[in-house]
This record gives sequence, structure tokens and C-alpha cells, in this order.
Amino acid sequence: MDQVEEVFREERGRLLAALVRRFGDLDLAEEVASEAIEAALVRWPVDGVPPNPGGWLMTTARRKAVDRLRRDQVYAAKLAVLQVEADRAAPPSVDGQLPDERLELFFTCAHPALAPEDRGALTLRCLAGLTTPEVARAFLVPTATMAKRIVRAKTKIREARIPFRVPGPDELPERLPGVLQVIYSVFTEGYAASSGPYLQRLDLAEEAIRLARILHRLLPKEREVTGLLSLMLLIHARRDARSGPDGEIILLEDQDRERWDRAMITEGRDLVVAALTGGSAGPYAVQAAIAALHDEAADFAGTDWPQIVTLYDVLLAIDPSPVIALNRAAATAMRDGPEAGLALLDELAGEPRLRNYHPFALARADLLHRLGRLPEATAAYERALHLAGAEPERDHVRRRLAAITMSTEEIR
Repeated sequence: MDQVEEVFREERGRLLAALVRRFGDLDLAEEVASEAIEAALVRWPVDGVPPNPGGWLMTTARRKAVDRLRRDQVYAAKLAVLQVEADRAAPPSVDGQLPDERLELFFTCAHPALAPEDRGALTLRCLAGLTTPEVARAFLVPTATMAKRIVRAKTKIREARIPFRVPGPDELPERLPGVLQVIYSVFTEGYAASSGPYLQRLDLAEEAIRLARILHRLLPKEREVTGLLSLMLLIHARRDARSGPDGEIILLEDQDRERWDRAMITEGRDLVVAALTGGSAGPYAVQAAIAALHDEAADFAGTDWPQIVTLYDVLLAIDPSPVIALNRAAATAMRDGPEAGLALLDELAGEPRLRNYHPFALARADLLHRLGRLPEATAAYERALHLAGAEPERDHVRRRLAAITMSTEEIR
């Protein structure tokens, strides 16, 4: 990435947020931000990157917005009012730097009035600076479909008059989890793709981490923001060891831990300590603590399963989710044996949210396999194969089925 591209990547979200604050129109802000970037692409290679690139982009975009509004008779009468109100609302800049109003944009993009599938798309478009085709590729949908989603979200913001502001102290505990969920959903799709030829989509996971870093800088005292960033770093640190040369899944127990990113693990561990200090822990902080225990083990045999099960108990008390209960059952199987884990999975078998959940079917199949109940394991693996999305997941299940077939033939 060259210097100009790096500047655009860093400044676009900040620029867009400042323009929305000033002119109150997301469409207008996007259009003039793009025009300012296009102007920079012409000027900066000749003149060099200015000392204050964000300020240069803002000045250029603001002029273009004012020119456009003056030409538009509908907006012309409102221009003076918009400018006065925006100047009154805008915080003063420091050393000429563009004020960072991305926090407002985070809460606007993740507003509960928007459809859940639109929140992540709008966040990537506005805050990560991805183009509409790039966002479409991120969600594995046609560009035209994604364009409609983004237009729908912007229309909802405009028609519902969703405010461009940070929620007050009384609203923040209710609204912040929605922002964190959007970021984590993007990361999860990058960590374990729901479909397609690859297990991981590193670009998507890294965009989510970048967004979390921005949010952490803006809300450094919010421990769940710290917890989320820690969790993603501790998981992403294993990225290079999770796939083989042909894209096949390498399970945690078989990974070469020398390939784990130790610098990222150190950063994640420091963050999780901060997230767990100073009060009751939130769900992201507890999940980060679990991830840290996995990363700290010298090898799989040295994993502190009793402590991990205890942390899952804490997590279930905070967030009684069936997915968390599934993860606790898997950890219990490692601590107490496959029979104990399978008993817990059987208790979850009637949970509607797990009925078509691939990891549940796979976990059950693996425990049946470990217990030597091969006919039942075969049926469970076939169910897992039916539910698998990404091709590496399907290949992994096929290899499990092949192993059972070989075992059966050897017994005969």
C-alpha cells in the first residue's frame, strides 16, 4: 500500500463523518468525499502529500458540497442555516487536524432501526472505506444487490431522521453492544467464511480489527470495546496455522504454534487484562480471556481446560446463549472426557437455534467418533456435511467420514 492509498484508508471515515456532521446528508457527504479523493489523486502525485492531508480533503470536499448546494434550488435556502448549525456543533480542531467524528458514524451505521444485514454493509462502506463492489464481495452477494442494501439503509436513515450523534450516558449501555456486534460479525465471517472456497477471508478479518482499533481509540475507557479488540487479536494471531498448503482445515490440536503471531498475542493479552480490570467483566472480555488461555498453552496437551470451563460458566451467566453452551460442552469433553461432553450436547439437542448449526452437528459427530460409536458418528458427520458452508469445512467432514470407513474396514 503506497502512502497516498494509506492516507485515504485512514482519513476517509473521518472525512465522511465530519461532512455528515456539517451538512446532515450522508449521500452528499459520500459524493463530495469521493470527489475530494479524486482531486487528491490528481494533485498529490505532482505536489506531494500535504502536511495535513485530512484538512486538505475536508477543505476540498466542503467547497464541492457548498457549490453543489448552491446549484440545487431545494437546498440553496437551507445552506446558510446548515453552515451556522454545523459550525456551532463542530468541536474545534487541534493543530488544524480534522476533528474525529467517526464515533457518531459508528452509531448511525449500527442503529437498531436499520435491518441487521444492512448495518455491517453500511459500516464497511462508510467507516472502512470499501467500495460497493468490495462490500458485495465481502458479503458474497452481487454488486447490484449490495448497492440496493446500501441505498435502503441510507433512505432509512434519512426518512426516519436517525440522528448523527453519540448516545448519551443513559443510552450508551444499550446501544454500544449493537456497534460491537456489527464489528464482530464482520470479523467472524473473515475468521470462518460461511461459504466459498476458503476457510478464512483475511482481508475481512483485518478490516474488522481496524474498525475495532478506531473504536478503541475513540472509547478507550469502554472495557467491552477493549475486550472485543483483544478477542479478535488473540484469535487472528493463529491465522497462518489454521490452514494447510491446499487450504485444508488444521485443527487447534494440530496447529504449529511456532506460526502463531506472538506480537499480536502479547498485545491481545495486555488488552484482556485491561478489559478484566475495574469491574464486572462483559462477554467479549470473558471470551478474550478464554482465547488467551488457548494462546498461552505451550501445546494442546497443556491447555488449562478446567479454567476454560470455569470461564464458560461465567460467560453463560452473562449471556445464556446456546452457542456458548455448545462451546462449554466441547471444553467439558476435553476436561472430563467425551461421554461428559456428549451428555451436555444431548441436553442441547432440542434447542431450535442449534438444529441447523454446523458446529453443533460436527461436535456431536466428533464425540461419537471418539467414543467408538461409529454408525452414530457416521450419521452425525453426514448431517454436518449437509450443513457445512465453506468448501474447506465440507472437505474436513469428508475426511472424517473416510476415516470411519477405514476403521470399519480394518475391524472387518
